[in-house]
Amino acid sequence: MKKQGVLLCNLGTPDEPTPQAVRRYLSEFLHDKRVVSISRWVWCLILHGIILRVRPTRVAKAYKKIWLKEGSPLLVITQKQRQKLQNEINERFVDQRYGKHVPVEIAMAYGNPSIPDALQALKNQGCERIIVLPLYPQYSSATTASIFDRVAKYYKDKFYVPEITYVGDYHDHPHYIHSLVRSVQRFREQNGSSEKLLFSFHGVPERFSQKGDPYEAQCRKTAELVVKELELKDNEYAVAFQSRFGKEEWVKPYTDELLTTWAKEGVKSVQVISPAFSADCLETLEELAIENRDTFIDNGGEDYHYIPALNDDRGHIELMLQLIEQRLLK
Repeated sequence: MKKQGVLLCNLGTPDEPTPQAVRRYLSEFLHDKRVVSISRWVWCLILHGIILRVRPTRVAKAYKKIWLKEGSPLLVITQKQRQKLQNEINERFVDQRYGKHVPVEIAMAYGNPSIPDALQALKNQGCERIIVLPLYPQYSSATTASIFDRVAKYYKDKFYVPEITYVGDYHDHPHYIHSLVRSVQRFREQNGSSEKLLFSFHGVPERFSQKGDPYEAQCRKTAELVVKELELKDNEYAVAFQSRFGKEEWVKPYTDELLTTWAKEGVKSVQVISPAFSADCLETLEELAIENRDTFIDNGGEDYHYIPALNDDRGHIELMLQLIEQRLLK
């Protein structure tokens, strides 16, 4: 029996909430052709001449608002996910079918811990077969495919390449949908309901969908399945996209613009959930929970709440277990 290991991957985070650390992180992130695919020489002029000179200071200030004493929220939560998943795997799967131990490592596409370091750690533990689980429920070229690229790049010049199994997406997995539904229900049991439930997904340029990226369709499918389980009416929810960047058209509607419209039309209460994120991070804790709340309130809204990501919720860990068990050699 080949020894198996699991690699949990997420997007990444700077090491510190400082302009210098953010600049290093953004440089790596924005150099990825999966993220920005325009002409390299044009983009490098923009990136190094403008963005990396201006943006790091502003982003660092945003990170300081949400930084935990243990570090970046995304990394802290991912570490908790790994530990809980490892504990569950040790209890359920460590037997003669799977071998004595199925180690779990975490890695970030950009920043630390890096994918090369995590893969080396699995190699050091004797893993000959690796299950790569990108923690992106919906597949996108800019996220999931970038993980695949980085794993492949690591092995490009290696003499031994282990068997690798990738989890492409889980946007409509029954346990994922159930976990999202329960998170909304629990939040409403404690805080009451709202006039509108907004599904806010991280945005992508419109051309992604035009070129065959299934991300937009998978986001809408996720929301559709959750809405069905919650039995919401058409006028009680909406799907929107946040975090657009640059001047080109991105998938619409835009979250901030929709919230502004709702507030001006007299909507007083909104609850927001962001199913594209498996762990709370800058985009949820600062952009959604703070910036967009201010947008809604400043335009006439009164009650705005962000429903946390699934994070290390037990149902979320159970989902990961199911995704992994389906792929373990038996």
